[in-house]
Amino acid sequence: MLICLVGGAVRDILLGRDAQDFDYLVLGATPGQFLERFPTAQQVGKAFPVYLVDGDEYAFPRVGTCPSCCCAFGDKDLLNDLAADLQSRDLTINALALPLPNHPALPSRAEAWDLAVGTPRSMDDLRGRILRPVGATSLAEDPLRVFRAARFCAQFPDFTVHDDLKRAMGAVVSQGLTASLSPERVGAELRKVLGAPKPGHFLRLLAQTDTLAPWFAELDGTATIPAGPQPHHAEGESVLEHTAQLMDQLAPDELCCWMALTHDLGKGATPPEQHPSHHGHDCLGAPLARRLGERLALPVRFIRAGELAARWHTTAAHYLELRPGTRVDLLTTLHAQRLTNELFRLVRADTGDDFSQQVQRDLAVMLEVHLPPEWQNRGQESGERLRELRCQALTLVEKD
Repeated sequence: MLICLVGGAVRDILLGRDAQDFDYLVLGATPGQFLERFPTAQQVGKAFPVYLVDGDEYAFPRVGTCPSCCCAFGDKDLLNDLAADLQSRDLTINALALPLPNHPALPSRAEAWDLAVGTPRSMDDLRGRILRPVGATSLAEDPLRVFRAARFCAQFPDFTVHDDLKRAMGAVVSQGLTASLSPERVGAELRKVLGAPKPGHFLRLLAQTDTLAPWFAELDGTATIPAGPQPHHAEGESVLEHTAQLMDQLAPDELCCWMALTHDLGKGATPPEQHPSHHGHDCLGAPLARRLGERLALPVRFIRAGELAARWHTTAAHYLELRPGTRVDLLTTLHAQRLTNELFRLVRADTGDDFSQQVQRDLAVMLEVHLPPEWQNRGQESGERLRELRCQALTLVEKD
């Protein structure tokens, strides 16, 4: 039995990064022999044997051979099994294996470069910082790989996207292959993007390859829509590029990046004759943000945050000009969802204005106001009275 560390963990070790997820390939053994050595293993794979041992995944080779793989093993059967597995992977930089004769001990980075094997292009692409598919049909074998590729673009911003990858992404979506993916799988890829160093690269690559629809249909076409009039936006800046820039600024905060992604969705729905202005895009954007979040099966907190970001970001950007009643409505809504800090972080990234101190002062004043006993338990009438008292409290503070 020979156990190899495979995939992203090998890539990260070779790059000098902290490896997170450890996936192993089991060669030269039957599942029964594997279970003799690892009696606590739990089988989770159905299409082919996959086992979990202490949270790590151990898989057996997929069917097929590929004699072109560069491999230091002497056993021809092991070589073919390993080569077939590597050839079935998505990108060349992930089609890597590290044999571990003394499993689970890992070699040093320098030793790993001497021991690691991959497809013919794997090592060169890793050194050259290139994102390229293993083969012409690599993405089509699992259409989710379109979004994985865009996610790697966000996670490795110093890598170059090869034209072969761009063409493969476009081909998969043009054939309608991504439409049948489960929302949970696509949403999980997006969650990883939101915590990446450059999450905006995800949108940029999907736009370049015409692969935003159907999953990110609300952003489809926004690369050609002006973000807004000068001086609030740079000349020629598109809605998509503005969105991507805000996501990059707010990285790696997942929730804030998601709010950045959704905040201007309404600009894709404003009448073209109004451009570059987008009057009313906040109200237009709220239902679009909710629809996108629900389509991706994101957590309820994310769905609400995206909807509130779209609806309130323009109002919050003019915070110092707002009447007490509007401030009370805004802060009451945000505080109820625990999103006050997040929305005003978005506003600061979007406009450069920092209202955090004023907001915290106003919120503290509001929360100190309580209904007198005689006004309690009156339903809507109680809510209206509480709002009125809070407005009066903010007005008094402004006068002082």
